[in-house]
Amino acid sequence: MKIKRLAHIGVAVKSIDEVAKVYTDVLPLQLASTEPVGELRTGFIPVGETSVELVMSTEPDGTMAKFIDKKGEGIHHIAFEVDDIDEAVEELKAKGVPLTAEKPWQGAHGARVMFLHPKATHGVLIELCQYPEGH
Repeated sequence: MKIKRLAHIGVAVKSIDEVAKVYTDVLPLQLASTEPVGELRTGFIPVGETSVELVMSTEPDGTMAKFIDKKGEGIHHIAFEVDDIDEAVEELKAKGVPLTAEKPWQGAHGARVMFLHPKATHGVLIELCQYPEGH
């Protein structure tokens, strides 16, 4: 597995619009894009070669809403861009690393993603992502 870079840090939020103000009004950054991803809405704030990804649930009982109810708003995951997500998943399975799904799925910006279960990473939810060529 080749990790290319830290792609983003995911932050669980109740409102992308409200939280984005911290980055745009307090810090000299810009909300570059928002995008629906299943029952989630994401907002990306570029910072050099990486981004802060604001993630909110669009459903009151959705995954991110449940996370926020349990742990509050804040850092949810860190994401590493890999060169080949399928190869990475097979390598992790061969090592016996627990994953949150059987195979990668479609994430924001056309990326294929997979999460390592936090039980295997000392409580840190790690996402691997592979973006389409030209991203």
